[in-house]
Amino acid sequence: MDNLKAVVEALIFVSEIPLSLNKMMEIIGDAEKEEITGIISDLVRDYNERDGGIFLIEVAGGYQFRTKEICAPWIRQLKATRPKALSQAALETIAVIAYRQPVMKSEIEKVRGVDVSGILKGLMEKNLVRIVGRKDVPGRPIIYGTTKKFLEVFGLKDLSDLPTFKELEG
Repeated sequence: MDNLKAVVEALIFVSEIPLSLNKMMEIIGDAEKEEITGIISDLVRDYNERDGGIFLIEVAGGYQFRTKEICAPWIRQLKATRPKALSQAALETIAVIAYRQPVMKSEIEKVRGVDVSGILKGLMEKNLVRIVGRKDVPGRPIIYGTTKKFLEVFGLKDLSDLPTFKELEG
């Protein structure tokens, strides 16, 4: 395909969520995995060298165009909305879930020292946390974990990108 680079770029651009390599291959059909990964590397380099307002990043198991942080004030004016910020309590709760998942509500509450029912509900409504199953103990309590949306919002490829406790202390 002569215009494969343009096709890959367009697919990533129009996708509302990070677009995985497998999904691109499924859509394109006749391209090799190595060819597409090479094109993605070229696109990442092209956008970085261009030093414009957008860049291409691997996040949440796929690829997505993002705007540069320095452009945020103007983008907010255009959108005329404020980004949905998480409360300190929600950030603390999602941190416990991210680092200890799969985790029961009682374990989160033990770490935080407060009831997290409302916060958990809010995080689930924002699709940052999900029910991943039930613990195999009496009462079969629900266990929670993070979602792909969590990775996307926090700009992580996967959970191994979370900073270590030593990095957080520094």
